[in-house]
Amino acid sequence: MSKTTTTRDASAAQDELGAAGAQLSTAPLDEVTGGGPNLPALGVIGWFRWIWRQLTSMRVALLLLLLLSLGAIPGSLIPQQGTDELKVQDFKDTHTTLAPIYEKLGLFHVYSSVWFSAIYILLFVSLIGCIVPRTWQFVGQLRGRPPAAPKRLTRLPAYTTWRTDASPEQVNEAALALLKQRRFRSHQVGGAVAAEKGYLREAGNLAFHIALIVLLLAFAAGQLFKSEGGKLIMEGDGFSNTLTQYDDFKSGSLFSTDELEPFSFRLRSFEGTYETSGPQRGTARTYKAHVSYTEGADGPEKQKAIEVNKPLEVGGTKVYLIGHGYAPTVTVRDGRGKVVSRVSVPLLPIDSMGTATGAIKVLDGYRDKNGKKEQLGFNAFFVPTFAGEGNGQMFSQFPAPFNPRLALSAYHGSLGVDSGIPQNVYQLDTRKMQKFKDAKGELLKKRLKIGETMKLPNGAGSITFEKELKQWATFQISQEPGSGWALGGAIAAIAGLAGSLFIQRRRVWVRAVRGADGVTVVEMAGLGRSESAKVPEELAALAESLHEQAPSAPEPEAAVTADAADTADTADAADAADTAEAAEAADTAGTAEAAAPSGKDMPSVNDVPSGKDAGGPGAEEASDTEETAAPETPAPEPPDKDTPGKDTPDTDDPHPTPAVPAEGAEK
Repeated sequence: MSKTTTTRDASAAQDELGAAGAQLSTAPLDEVTGGGPNLPALGVIGWFRWIWRQLTSMRVALLLLLLLSLGAIPGSLIPQQGTDELKVQDFKDTHTTLAPIYEKLGLFHVYSSVWFSAIYILLFVSLIGCIVPRTWQFVGQLRGRPPAAPKRLTRLPAYTTWRTDASPEQVNEAALALLKQRRFRSHQVGGAVAAEKGYLREAGNLAFHIALIVLLLAFAAGQLFKSEGGKLIMEGDGFSNTLTQYDDFKSGSLFSTDELEPFSFRLRSFEGTYETSGPQRGTARTYKAHVSYTEGADGPEKQKAIEVNKPLEVGGTKVYLIGHGYAPTVTVRDGRGKVVSRVSVPLLPIDSMGTATGAIKVLDGYRDKNGKKEQLGFNAFFVPTFAGEGNGQMFSQFPAPFNPRLALSAYHGSLGVDSGIPQNVYQLDTRKMQKFKDAKGELLKKRLKIGETMKLPNGAGSITFEKELKQWATFQISQEPGSGWALGGAIAAIAGLAGSLFIQRRRVWVRAVRGADGVTVVEMAGLGRSESAKVPEELAALAESLHEQAPSAPEPEAAVTADAADTADTADAADAADTAEAAEAADTAGTAEAAAPSGKDMPSVNDVPSGKDAGGPGAEEASDTEETAAPETPAPEPPDKDTPGKDTPDTDDPHPTPAVPAEGAEK
């Protein structure tokens, strides 16, 4: 076979496989255009189409998704404005070199920055541009039929065949019923049965991409229409869902305060228990905020225990429990002994054991012993369980209030609140204040037990740590309209991805034709979108089921015996013809002994039978040996030199015997 024919056959095989596997995927086909130095310019429309193809390609979508993931990293590592302003300010104060750079790059508000929004929008457009053509292509495939069987099913990766006595029509009907029973889309075309299965793979692929779009839309809706605020509430106090009640509040650009859900709740008590021993000592076992709430302006009062992952849900608003701490109760008296202030002051915890800091401020009502109005300020440091004097620094040993202590340092003067500039309620601004000094001329400080009092110098008054120790809880009140869609999109994305990974698109063909001997030959072949061992396994199972309805036909033994006899007779006739031709060649040479040539010039045993009588018993012995039989045959007398034809063998002899020179006989 020539090299050109081989190449043509290989090309034809590739064409058949390509036709058999056509449209196993719904990936959009790239338009290939010619190239060359003399091509005309693309123009505006050409450039637009080229950019659109690049943007909607799968590699660009994956690149944008990667960039979106990378862009979310600084949003998780760097403090974000609107989430924790104090941490942002602390970061700026600490990192004076990096802070201006981060500010210009928008790293303090990543999710609302221009570059993150650009990536987000481009990914959104890319997914839509990728899904639309794939969807139409997939719909076309659902409406279509599997293609006809290739001419040579043996070229497919999974193939089997057998012979059966059933007619081709019976085999095709049985194959069609079997494939439909196995949920294959099948039909008869071109005298064969074509079937296809695994459409859920492409459906899962499309579902995954659509779910990503749903996630992006839900994320956008959540950012535009969301509202989120925080509120610290002490035991016995309440909250009404109005803008003025929040400690801090932020919302999306399209949110309106009229959309706040009307409800209110009151913190009845906080329940917290902790591990007392072992490696988990101090870890919370019970962490609940018991509240009473009402929906609407005059709804019935209901009770609920809010836990960390069990928020209070009112309409589309959720109330989460996010923090807890202590609020020591203190009583401040002026120089005349009059009670100026009695308040429970919440202090912010700084570790998991309840150590907390804060500030106690007396804004109005205080007068010194001379009747002069002043403002008082105290830096406070609280521990619920004090280790004891001489046992290290003042840090709590356990989060429960087993041995509470309150350390205070005192100032007087102006707190600076009259300027109108907002202040942190947990910090004390001492720039316009003076220290209360002790007998040594140093800042007045004292560590108080419950019930103890710190007296201010020069009859300026006193402050008492009361026995009443309240607890407080912080809540986050959130309204996120897109959270349900986001959850549904995430579930759909996981399901679609699983389908696209574990379901394989494959095709099966069954062809039954009647052979020359009247017996039906059944061929089955399968082809998958990708290399997989499941396609041959599934084809074997289908073939086994079909074989039960169209079993193999018995081998024709009589025909085989007759063929063997014909073969034997043909061999005997050939041997006889060889012997006759050898004798005729000997007569032509002018001697009867030429029929038994000398051992020196005798041809191979595979060509000429050897022995005293051609075709006799000597032929069988010669067939089992090589050159060893030649020396046993005596050399004949050399023929006469004048005998004609001694140098030319008979051309009709199929195994010509070369002429034997006279010297050969002597040797």
